[in-house]
Amino acid sequence: MIYDKPKFLPGGDRFIEMELGDELNFDLNFLVHALTAKIREAEIQGLIELLPNMASIVISYDPDTISYADIKAEILTHHLAMGSLEDMELLSPIYYIPVLYCDHVTRACWEDYCAKITEKEYDPDLMVRLNDLDGYDQLARIHSGTEYWVAALGFYPGLASLIALDPRCRMTAPKYNPPRTWTPKGTIGYGGSVTCVYPAQTPGGYQIIGHTPVPVCDIAQTLPAFKDDLALLRPGDRVRFFPVEREEYDYVERRVEAGNYVHNVASYAKFSIRDYHKWLDGLEMKERF
Repeated sequence: MIYDKPKFLPGGDRFIEMELGDELNFDLNFLVHALTAKIREAEIQGLIELLPNMASIVISYDPDTISYADIKAEILTHHLAMGSLEDMELLSPIYYIPVLYCDHVTRACWEDYCAKITEKEYDPDLMVRLNDLDGYDQLARIHSGTEYWVAALGFYPGLASLIALDPRCRMTAPKYNPPRTWTPKGTIGYGGSVTCVYPAQTPGGYQIIGHTPVPVCDIAQTLPAFKDDLALLRPGDRVRFFPVEREEYDYVERRVEAGNYVHNVASYAKFSIRDYHKWLDGLEMKERF
């Protein structure tokens, strides 16, 4: 449920966790990001940073400038002024990311895991079986058939938790047990009902179903999209994956390596939760891609 009044939990003398609800759902997450945007716009003296999560916001503040009681009161004022959830709209850029599904890069990773750690079912096969799909083609159609909402960032710079906005495209997957010791940068992962793009070569536990040569994190900030920040995505942004064949994949990879790749983004896009709810109401839920 979404709380009528947020819960404030002190985290030492410089942090507060503000909980807005007690479950993971899209409306609650949208509220988290809408309130975060509103508080940032207010430029409260003494507020250092806001860290929005799935159902809460971590508040970092300077106690020498503003007290716990005062910052809590300021934020409650903005929460009360939010109005109806249905009236909220956010700037929500859409990033288009090419994916080579059932690819050579992640297959090599799976083979290495089977050889060195333990045997397991090939990840795309597991996804097809658990989600009652026809095969790899349908897996790619369903995964690429929806926009994804950036619900949160965390665990590693640039790692975004992506939630499917079209419920017909939601799948489920268990995590590796034990996890992988390495996962290629650019791997498309799926764990629980969340998908992601691995921003770097890291350990991991999500099922791996594809690969993109397009970076979502650039520590060196060499590409134009990373001029102002090393992470591509922000909470409240959207991602749309689209399938490509090996030839297109190799072309994009060469552009990235040359340092002249330009990310495809609709930076003007906005998201209306009223329109989204209206769209959901008109869906035929029995349809699958």
